Amino acid sequence: MATSGTLIPATELAAKNKSHFPNESPEYRKARNALLAEEIELRRHIERVAELRRALPPGGTLEQDYTLEGEKGTVHLSELFGDKQTLIIYSMMFGPERQRACPVCTSFLSAWDGTARNLRERVSLAVFARSPIQRLLEFSKERGWQNLQLYSDSKGDYTRAYVSADDGDVPGLNVFTRRDGTIRHFWGGEISGEMADPGQDPRGAPEIDLLWTFLDLAPEGRGTDWYPKLEYTPAQLTNIK
Repeated sequence: MATSGTLIPATELAAKNKSHFPNESPEYRKARNALLAEEIELRRHIERVAELRRALPPGGTLEQDYTLEGEKGTVHLSELFGDKQTLIIYSMMFGPERQRACPVCTSFLSAWDGTARNLRERVSLAVFARSPIQRLLEFSKERGWQNLQLYSDSKGDYTRAYVSADDGDVPGLNVFTRRDGTIRHFWGGEISGEMADPGQDPRGAPEIDLLWTFLDLAPEGRGTDWYPKLEYTPAQLTNIK
């Protein structure tokens, strides 16, 4: 949604708020309305960044039509577009040297599995990893994924070009476009650990894992030493009574 004209100051919009909750104090309401103004500014900044992203000049053309291994055999990257003009590719941390897939990658890919049904109405989505395709399919079945399309970058050509020049077992998120038959790189996540703010775990923007967005709504926040796991003990699963 593009913005136009002069925006009303966020504090003025927040002053229109009619929300009140049982037994809240005047101090709470004052602080909450001040926070509301910041939330409005955040919404606006997210949109400004999205506008800047959409306005990027054309990116570099694809050097080669990379070969991947899918459930039904060998495919090329160009085929993954289907009938869409945009292809989003997430490279998960699941190289052949790993015993198990990365728990953090697995966490948000599990959420993506649900939203993929909606995403594919507008864009194509694919998940790459360096492990053999059969291993990826077995893991997908274990996690109960139904809507994610997994592909093995067994040769590593795509990974070295767009994720890690050293073929490191690191995550990567890239967006490609196809216009008039030409495939170009549109955008890729470039925020690295060296760019982390003091006291923060390295993370990119926008946030691609709904897990952290929900935790940001809680008074405990994200914490400093908790990360998703592939499995949880019965005690951890029954802490709600």
